[in-house]
Amino acid sequence: MEKRFTMTWDEMELARAFKVSPEDVREYLTDGRRVSFIIERRLKWENPGWQLAPSEGAGYDLLDPDGGMWEVRSITRQGVYFNPSNQVGSGRRFNEDGFQLKMSGIKGFILSDIVGFPVVDVFVVPVENVLRWHSQRLLGANAKVSRAKFLNNLAPDIQF
Repeated sequence: MEKRFTMTWDEMELARAFKVSPEDVREYLTDGRRVSFIIERRLKWENPGWQLAPSEGAGYDLLDPDGGMWEVRSITRQGVYFNPSNQVGSGRRFNEDGFQLKMSGIKGFILSDIVGFPVVDVFVVPVENVLRWHSQRLLGANAKVSRAKFLNNLAPDIQF
């Protein structure tokens, strides 16, 4: 898989297929909770040898041909988070031990900037980058970062 690439969709074609408006397609596919299902599968089909996790609760989303586990996340208008999914949402808190455990079990993150749908920039981020950013306090207290900060400060700093 390339380290940075772009995926595109034809939103008019999608709107026709779903029998909805292009605005409906855009609204649906810029919601990180909804679009992740599609992006995970597109990544799998466009990268021979990659496999989907056996279940939603597997702790990762994609398995690379070498057995490395990757988490797929969306960069939304609100940003992107690197902590475990069970630490995200109302009433949930960041837990350093859980964060470190999550980082020790994956090879990295595949981040898709869905804000620009139907043109989606994708960034492959090895876990070492996230750990470095966390130790340098470049991520928020809950391991979340704004979209602008990721695109302007962290994305240019990704090391492989």
